[in-house]
Amino acid sequence: MDCSHIQFCLEQSKINLEQLQKLLEIGAFWAKNRTIEGLSIAIANSNPVVTVWDRNLLIGFARATSDGIYRAAIWDVVIHPDYRGNGLGLKLVETVLAHPQVNKVERVYLTTTNQRSFYERIGFERNNTNTMVLYNNTCIETIYQHQTSEVF
Repeated sequence: MDCSHIQFCLEQSKINLEQLQKLLEIGAFWAKNRTIEGLSIAIANSNPVVTVWDRNLLIGFARATSDGIYRAAIWDVVIHPDYRGNGLGLKLVETVLAHPQVNKVERVYLTTTNQRSFYERIGFERNNTNTMVLYNNTCIETIYQHQTSEVF
């Protein structure tokens, strides 16, 4: 596949949320039920957010959260299934890792279900020691409504 016209973008304002929702439906089993409102909140609270474009078609996405010095986490890495196997996923993750919010932190965390060997080739190591999770049942739409109704 000729990927010379593929572009990577760090501008959150250019993200079409409907295209992102569709990309996640097609390419990410763990993100099939994400809402436009939820995606909007996640993007607003992430830096960097990297998108991959084939002209006007969104074909890749990843985001990170970070304190800029100690810890960062990479989330929602996805490449459209028709574009996989061309090195775009590698370049996507490398673009996130090179960003100033991420490139100097002590540890970068990433959760993956089926792609451990892919991330190990990039330099990630398996960590089975201290990871914990709290399943918070707060409704995303309730959070979104609260955030949009606040007056600053």
